[in-house]
Amino acid sequence: MRHRPDGSVLVRTYPVTFLHPHTVAPHAHEWDQLTYAAAGVLRVETAEATWTVPPHCAVWVPAGVSHTEQMHAPVSVRTLYFAPRLAKALPRECRTVNISALLRELILHVSRRGALDRRKRSDADIIGVLLDQLSGVTAVPLQLPLPRDARALRFADAVQAKPGDRSSIAALARRAGASRRTIERLFRSETGMRVGDWRRRARLLFAVRRLAEGESVGNAASESGYASVSAFVAVFRKTFGTTPGRYA
Repeated sequence: MRHRPDGSVLVRTYPVTFLHPHTVAPHAHEWDQLTYAAAGVLRVETAEATWTVPPHCAVWVPAGVSHTEQMHAPVSVRTLYFAPRLAKALPRECRTVNISALLRELILHVSRRGALDRRKRSDADIIGVLLDQLSGVTAVPLQLPLPRDARALRFADAVQAKPGDRSSIAALARRAGASRRTIERLFRSETGMRVGDWRRRARLLFAVRRLAEGESVGNAASESGYASVSAFVAVFRKTFGTTPGRYA
């Protein structure tokens, strides 16, 4: 969707619900984008990383960033588009962020209005409150950086396609056409993460999606490649500061 600056309208909206899985092809916007997951899970992918967005979180995508959106249906999202240079408090790179109860209600309210025009006193007031709330959002560790090397990317694709595969890193590396040492070096240099840590995060992000879709903790752990629920709970708690059950 293309939004061009049109003077007094500073915020536009795009609320949508998908009952079946849906993928939006690579595209970029001229306005900054905040997409809130009101229900269900979506995933945003750029050339650098992927961002998982579970219910009641949002993803921030600055203007000009080419990205793909994958909707894991049923999913309901509310997207706000901000005129260039309006949301100055947010970074010029993608983020998954927590959404407070007040900000959630603001997003839903603005989505029902359709657009905010600064010439209207009520709209101008809402814009001010909205920007104030956005300045305080916190990022959550739902980002998965992607390598650039073809061999490392094949390794990454294999892990994300089958997160429950318990094959060793060495075996996965061979399938990707490289040695374990090469894969280790590539992931450290291109993602800033050790390959084992990267695989662990990929599994956790898949588990977050399954929990959001209503799966039990035990099944989410098994599908994510964990041999025991206790090991899964320990890693989950260390990463997110809470148990999978409480998170869900």
